[in-house]
Amino acid sequence: MLSAVNKWFTQQFEQNEKSTKPNIELATAVLLYEVMRADHKFEQSEFISYEAQLKKHFSLSQPDFTTLCELTKKEAEEATDYQQFTRVLNDYYGANEKRRVLDSLWLIAYADHQLSPDEEYTIRKIADLLYIPHREFIQSKLASNSL
Repeated sequence: MLSAVNKWFTQQFEQNEKSTKPNIELATAVLLYEVMRADHKFEQSEFISYEAQLKKHFSLSQPDFTTLCELTKKEAEEATDYQQFTRVLNDYYGANEKRRVLDSLWLIAYADHQLSPDEEYTIRKIADLLYIPHREFIQSKLASNSL
């Protein structure tokens, strides 16, 4: 009897872990969204860039894309840190994929032709959590700024 109860609790814990862990699409979308809201201004150009970057990374149907955008806003507002999202990227992405995410972060930040200190700080923080070397951080910034 005791082993059955223990097994039930273990199953419940594992199901809860799986259901609360963000997937790769949601984790990426939240990090991109965080850059967009870092300067506390939601510019139309940033939102257009945000959507373009999401579509570049993921092939989603329009209903799935809309759902992802809605979930992203909710998750970003409820999140207490970036680590829960960067951990997912670190688990599933290699260096090249993480670099592409970094490039997308910069493209969103530069979409309004202004880089605020808050946006740069947010990207730096995310890059550190993704274990991206400083050299690549700077290369990505310069490449994105020249577009």
